[in-house]
Amino acid sequence: MTLYPVSISLGSYGADYVRQQGQASFIPLLASAGVRYIELREELGLPDAASTVAAISDAGLTCVYSSPLQIWQLDEPQPNPALAVALSEAQRYGAVWLKVSLGYFSTLSDLTALSPLLREHPVRLLVENDQTPQGGKIAPLVQFFDKAAALNVPVGMTFDAGNWHWQNESAFAAALELGHEVQYLHCKGVERRGDKLHAVPPSLEDLQLWEQLLARMRTGIVRAVEFPLQGGDLLEVTRQHVATLARLGQPHKEPVHG
Repeated sequence: MTLYPVSISLGSYGADYVRQQGQASFIPLLASAGVRYIELREELGLPDAASTVAAISDAGLTCVYSSPLQIWQLDEPQPNPALAVALSEAQRYGAVWLKVSLGYFSTLSDLTALSPLLREHPVRLLVENDQTPQGGKIAPLVQFFDKAAALNVPVGMTFDAGNWHWQNESAFAAALELGHEVQYLHCKGVERRGDKLHAVPPSLEDLQLWEQLLARMRTGIVRAVEFPLQGGDLLEVTRQHVATLARLGQPHKEPVHG
């Protein structure tokens, strides 16, 4: 059985706890748990860049940089000016990917302005389906990636399997439309408590769905934990979930049908 690379989005350990401990403090734990990628979260407070880059490299990990910015602002044809800053910050932390959200993409949006900006940085831009009406629906994302492909704009997708719930979209339908764009899969179960949705560890049904999603994507893509990792022994909890995700998506002779 092939073991595929797994990432940890550091928010999985709880935002308050991570801010208190510092994101860099989790590097040894991730390395010991068999993690291959570490996702630094801009909103959780960034550690010292030089020492963090060294620690990530020494641990044999690869860095992903996550920013909450949206590429397109409402009624603005040009990309968000903060994108250039985020790309530079991601580069400073040695990240291979910068993960952002789509924002208010429309026919006004000038994708040609993205190309020179992206070619100035070695960091690959990945656009994620978030939980918002503008960035969490299938149709705008398909339109964006189709236009980007037509214009040869170098972008890829972070596919968050759980975020589709926030906009009542089908993750499976999204994978049929967007699976060929995906380079990074965010994994989280979702449950409703009262009138709110919450990220939770996966059920058996979630794992089965993720298998179906992975059958629509390139074999062996990086998959990330983005559900709560809690317990008295965080190393063991992390190790167990990493082992589960690493085994998902073994090659199928025929695509899995839902």
